[in-house]
Amino acid sequence: MDFGRSDHWRLPVPIKILIAGGFGAGKTTMVGAVSETRTVRTEEMLTHAGVTVDDLTGVETKPTTTVAMDFGRITIRGDYTLYLFGTPGQERFFFVWDELALGALGAVVLADTRRLADCFPAIDYFEKRGQPFVVALNCFDGARPFTIGEVRQALGLDPGVPIVRCDARRRESGRDVLVTLVEHAMRMGASPVGSMS
Repeated sequence: MDFGRSDHWRLPVPIKILIAGGFGAGKTTMVGAVSETRTVRTEEMLTHAGVTVDDLTGVETKPTTTVAMDFGRITIRGDYTLYLFGTPGQERFFFVWDELALGALGAVVLADTRRLADCFPAIDYFEKRGQPFVVALNCFDGARPFTIGEVRQALGLDPGVPIVRCDARRRESGRDVLVTLVEHAMRMGASPVGSMS
C-alpha cells in the first residue's frame, strides 16, 4: 500500500497553541469548550490568603483559579491537531509561561472588555517574544460592546494583529478563533511543522 499517495493516510500536523489572558477572562472555559478530549485542569479554590494579591473586581463570584495550565486538543479540518495550553492568569504564576511558550506556534489572548487592562501583560509577553497572537474579545453578558477599533486603540495594537469577537463557551466560536490564529501565524511566516518540538 502506498501511504505517500493518499490523504487518508496523512497524519495531522501537531501544533502547540497557548490560550492566555487575564484572570477570569475565560481561558479554562475556552479550552474545555473546544477540546475533543477530556481537558486536564489544574484549578484550585481561591482562598483568603490571595485576597490582597488577586483583583477580583468584575469576577467576584469566580471560586477557582488555574495554578499551572489547562490542556486540551482539537483537530482542525483534518490537517492540524492543535494542542491547547491554557496559561494561569495571575501574575504570581507567570513563571510558568516561559515553559508553556516553548515550541508554541502562537497564542490567543482572551480579553474581557470589562477588565481590558488585564490582558496587557499577555500582549506585552508575546510582543517581546515575537510570537504571533490574536486578541479574542470574550463576549460576557452585560459587557459594553466596544468596537474593534476602540479595543485596538485602547490596547495600542499593531494594525496587523487580528482582533475577533468570541464566546468562549461555544465550541464553534473557539474553533474560529483558533483558525484565525493559525492563518495569522502562517501569514507571518511561522511554520506549523515542528512547532511541538
